[in-house]
Amino acid sequence: MECIEIKQASLEDDDMILQLQMQACLSEAEIYNDYSIPPLIQSFNEIKQEFSQQVFLKAIQKGKEAEDDNMIIGSVRGYSEKGTAYIGRLIVKPESQNKGLGTKLMHAIQQHFKLANRYELFTGHKSTRNLYLYQKLGYHEFKRISVNDSLTMVFLEKYNHNHNNDRQQK
Repeated sequence: MECIEIKQASLEDDDMILQLQMQACLSEAEIYNDYSIPPLIQSFNEIKQEFSQQVFLKAIQKGKEAEDDNMIIGSVRGYSEKGTAYIGRLIVKPESQNKGLGTKLMHAIQQHFKLANRYELFTGHKSTRNLYLYQKLGYHEFKRISVNDSLTMVFLEKYNHNHNNDRQQK
């Protein structure tokens, strides 16, 4: 079985991450019958801008063949503001989905922002696989915003109890 390594992405990874994002988010576009969703229409300039404002993590498949060593098969990004870590664009290559990689990436981004008091993210109301994963990881819905007739954004949060316990023990 191949080994997966998760580490911080660099600006040189932007092209590969954007291509992966488009592959991974096609299934979301199909759910909503909307191929103009932000992950599919994001430009190279926009992702470069995000690299300057957010932390990007990447999952690399380490295989037996040298060419696999730079194969990005997943990514997640986030930033922290006023004690909240905002997590976005959890993406996994379609053929690598449902194998625990999304969970590993979520744990890694939460660990990166381990000093945050809480974590926040959002997904669409019809994205049942995403909602299931986030709820399994301890996230709870706290609001919904209707975008249009076919899309409602579901906002979820999770409090960082480890951070609070660390603070109380000191």
